[in-house]
Amino acid sequence: MKTTDSSVASAITDSNMAGVATAAIVLAGGRGQRAGDGLPKQYRPLPGDPHGRMVLRASLDAFARHKQIGTICVVIHKDDVELYDECIKHMNYNDIMISYGGESRQESVLAGLTALGAAKPKQVVIHDGARPYVSAPLISRCLAGLGSAAGAIPALAVTNTLKRVDNGAIVETVSRDGLWQAQTPQAFHYEAILAAHLKAPANLTDDAAVAEMAGLSLALVAGDAANIKLTHEEDFLPPQRAALWPRTGTGFDVHKLDTVGSAERITLCGVEIAHNRALIGHSDADVALHALTDALLGALAMGDIGDHFPDTQKANKGRPSADFLRHAVALAHQHHGQISHMDVTIICQEPKIGPHRDAMRASIAAIVGLPLGCISVKATTTEGLGFTGRGEGIAAQASVTLMMPPASHADD
Repeated sequence: MKTTDSSVASAITDSNMAGVATAAIVLAGGRGQRAGDGLPKQYRPLPGDPHGRMVLRASLDAFARHKQIGTICVVIHKDDVELYDECIKHMNYNDIMISYGGESRQESVLAGLTALGAAKPKQVVIHDGARPYVSAPLISRCLAGLGSAAGAIPALAVTNTLKRVDNGAIVETVSRDGLWQAQTPQAFHYEAILAAHLKAPANLTDDAAVAEMAGLSLALVAGDAANIKLTHEEDFLPPQRAALWPRTGTGFDVHKLDTVGSAERITLCGVEIAHNRALIGHSDADVALHALTDALLGALAMGDIGDHFPDTQKANKGRPSADFLRHAVALAHQHHGQISHMDVTIICQEPKIGPHRDAMRASIAAIVGLPLGCISVKATTTEGLGFTGRGEGIAAQASVTLMMPPASHADD
């Protein structure tokens, strides 16, 4: 681990860290006053995390494991060195450094950008450490957005009715047409965002605003509803582990098979399997993961996969179905749920599932963060009957057992 003060212009001296293609800045210097008394929120236990990680550690893990991220600079408060050391204890990742932040978020970002100077990154992603549910696909989408713009911002369309208030009274209903809620990580070409920060006025709320002031072109990419920022005290309420109630969700999905010769392999449970007929779907058509996602969403009483990932969105075209399941898992964690078991049955004549069962179980376990013993994959045929028996498609049905606090209402 390397340490730099925000006043130091160059913080990386190792030759093997020069010329990094993509670096990440994770901001963790705030005091989190809205989160109530106690430790700064980035150093609190992540609610519902099966590994007992701190909030900041979960954010760092997401970037450390991403194949496109070379170096990470964590911007912390100068009084939090011991907390930070405890946070990253046993973290097996070498290309990580710290810089000390300033009085504002904007100053802290500039400190991180300056600290990365010697690494000469081509691109940088800037993320709030208090968004611990950031996913690898979201990071990838932001970086992909840089192909046509100087910056790429993940955002969600505003769906709630907006009111303008003055002295406690509603004075106007604001049209939500064209309004989006920005998230992080926000990705930029490094030199462009550094130059923008160096000349930006104070008190801008995010790096997209800094980029806008500099006249940089910004692309909008699909955000993630699970990528919430932990802000208020109630966001950290621990699960009532002594009074968890079981919920059971079921899921069922079908995808049609294309003609012979339309594919060399298909994806089931996140595992590629040799097969000469493609599964037809808007995403990668992983029928098994779709069924598991719907089962988990059912246990949460949060709709179905189509509500969260509509096939009308271009961002979901060809998208790995593992993204959908990770999204549902993040929602479960946000609402203090503990997944105790997952079971999926794949219904088809071909391909044979048995030789791939262990790999499928391991794939699901890795996606949801459960021990292998909590994952069951089964297969059956319909003895030649029905559309699966005729080889017209593949079906899957799944069930999930979720333990939830009795007072938790995921749809509130």
